[in-house]
Amino acid sequence: MDITEFLKFTLDNKASDLHLSGGNNPMVRIDGDLRRIKPDILQGDDIRGMLFSVMTEDQRASYERDFEVDFAIAFGPNARFRVNAFTSRAGSAAVFRVIPTVIPTMEQLSLPPVIKRLAELEKGLVLCTGPTGSGKSTTLASMINHINEKEPVHILTVEDPVEFFHPSKKALVNHREIGNDTKSFARALKSALREDPDVILVGEMRDYETIALALTASETGHLVFGTLHSNNAAKTIDRIIDVFPAAEKEMVRAMLASSIQGIVAQTLLPKAGGGRCAAHEIMVGTNAVRNLIRENQLAQVYSMIQTGARYGMQTMEDSVNDLLSQGLITPETAHNAMKSGAEAESADDLPGAQAGGKAPVAARKGAPPAPASKGPAAPAVKKTPPPVAEGDKEGYSF
Repeated sequence: MDITEFLKFTLDNKASDLHLSGGNNPMVRIDGDLRRIKPDILQGDDIRGMLFSVMTEDQRASYERDFEVDFAIAFGPNARFRVNAFTSRAGSAAVFRVIPTVIPTMEQLSLPPVIKRLAELEKGLVLCTGPTGSGKSTTLASMINHINEKEPVHILTVEDPVEFFHPSKKALVNHREIGNDTKSFARALKSALREDPDVILVGEMRDYETIALALTASETGHLVFGTLHSNNAAKTIDRIIDVFPAAEKEMVRAMLASSIQGIVAQTLLPKAGGGRCAAHEIMVGTNAVRNLIRENQLAQVYSMIQTGARYGMQTMEDSVNDLLSQGLITPETAHNAMKSGAEAESADDLPGAQAGGKAPVAARKGAPPAPASKGPAAPAVKKTPPPVAEGDKEGYSF
């Protein structure tokens, strides 16, 4: 059984991910939904053989030692995948994420104009946040591509693994991959400060040292882009500050206040006619926002976003309602998106979430209720499955 057949099927059907898990049919994610492929059920040993056929010797050794490994693979110029191989109770398993080989422009992604302005800054910290699979990497890739085409600067990316390859255009672009080109994000960032970069992309700000170095780089005249797994701007600020020891929090608030330029929190929603589109919450680092961060008044950040439209700020509710008014999403999708946002906020009401005397996040942030439906709800749009491509001749179908 050849892994390339499954990967071809994934590409032909415009899926975003391929899932292989022992004791299950292979599955692909199309427009956010998982769908089963119908060849024989795979066993853990089958998957292990497929993975080893596309791994290097070092990757195999790492997988056997650590039971998991991240890497990227390519089959020709138009087929690239980010791979996470892991081990479950049923044996070997893996997820293959499709990496677009053509970097979309901001216009093609319909990004708000303020995101282009953030990409054209000279220094500071710009964060793109959201859950896994929300399109953070694609948004950042379009911003880096914009800089690459317009500015004669040095762009340095540190990723695990490298997803989008940017050929040097007007800018000079250097990609560094964790494991192959550097040992860790922290070591790469320490080295980066002596490599004369103008723009630094940090694939994931996941620990104390990486976040501290990213803040230092943004304070010393570099434009730093990074990603975090958080749902909104206020939670992103909370998460960064909470990484540091109590004795350093006041200093970190001051550093973050002076360096933050913008936070873009995004999520992907199903389009009315098939496909997906992004909704964004955008916070811009105005003087008023910086003062709130410095004085630890994060409860007021949401209100500042609500009233900051002239700076390009928008709430997630504004973005969802805008998509609804354009007919890009259904009323049901809009309602579910706002309901999910409210539930994420109220999760902080659980016991133990308010340590330190913090008010519940929903109350602090002024989370809006889900929009009321006017008149009868529109029927949910039934998604038409994409036609099964050449893989069907091999016996693969949904």
